[in-house]
Amino acid sequence: MAAEPHPGESTPTAPWAVEVAVAVANRAAVVARPRVLRVEERDVPAPQPGQVRVRVEGCGVCGSNLPIWEGRPWFSYPLAPGEPGHEGWGVVEDTGERVCFLSSNAFADWVVVDDDALVRLPPELESVPFPGEALACAINVFRRSGVTAGERVAVVGVGFLGALLVQLAARAGAEVVAVSRRPFALELARASGAAEATHDASAQAETFHCVFEAAGVQPTLDAAAALVRKRGRLVIAGFHQDGPRQVDLQSWNWRGLDVINAHEREPAAYVEGMRLAADGVASGHLDPAPLYTHVFPLERLGDALDAARSRPDGFMKALVVT
Repeated sequence: MAAEPHPGESTPTAPWAVEVAVAVANRAAVVARPRVLRVEERDVPAPQPGQVRVRVEGCGVCGSNLPIWEGRPWFSYPLAPGEPGHEGWGVVEDTGERVCFLSSNAFADWVVVDDDALVRLPPELESVPFPGEALACAINVFRRSGVTAGERVAVVGVGFLGALLVQLAARAGAEVVAVSRRPFALELARASGAAEATHDASAQAETFHCVFEAAGVQPTLDAAAALVRKRGRLVIAGFHQDGPRQVDLQSWNWRGLDVINAHEREPAAYVEGMRLAADGVASGHLDPAPLYTHVFPLERLGDALDAARSRPDGFMKALVVT
């Protein structure tokens, strides 16, 4: 179940849907430099042919946002208005249709989106948050994994992505073991269908048909690789964005592992994943609602990013609403 919000946070029962109005103002978050953010008034973007203007209802905070928030030598500041928000959903101005969409600047009131970069949400999702790109990521990773009923599956790293993969694998009939350092994450994994949730699965080394690495850091990559059985599948779902990694290629080679890099870069595949995610949530096959644990207004995007960085007890996913 979703955690109670910390003091000063909006509650997860805040009104998600907004009434579409004429675009007259546009607030956009601007990351001026590491850990410094301001909300500015900007011109409302004008759609071109083949585009629509969307009134943003909200946008998820992704783990991949954190390096650019913390600062790395290869980033340039200030960021463009609304960046790095890429998990947005909202309402199309002209039609009133509720959609999720692909965009990199959704920490704002309004965005312009290409027609082929959005997915219309079914009526069952009218009043719920829908960070479509994040949900599509889980769907696409799972589709590439090849998990089937009866397999032993491990998920190493139970954040938002890992928790969704636990759900999907369990509902596909796999026996799932979830691995995380956080007690809250382990409790949530059990509720999501994991047969076992543990801090350390090293005693089960080389026993899993498929292992998902879902944190994007060297320790989870090492731990996940060690669990894969001979001729098994190592699915790298985490976003390894901050430099080189070392692998024990001798061991990987000796066991004949299939290594699947499941971080998707093809926009059309993301759109298809969003469509499948919308169908899955609408039908009840996928239930992300318990994972939306913290909700912040746009003015507190910095607090949302800090929460994603520190992951206080009970934290799984932050949403920013406009």
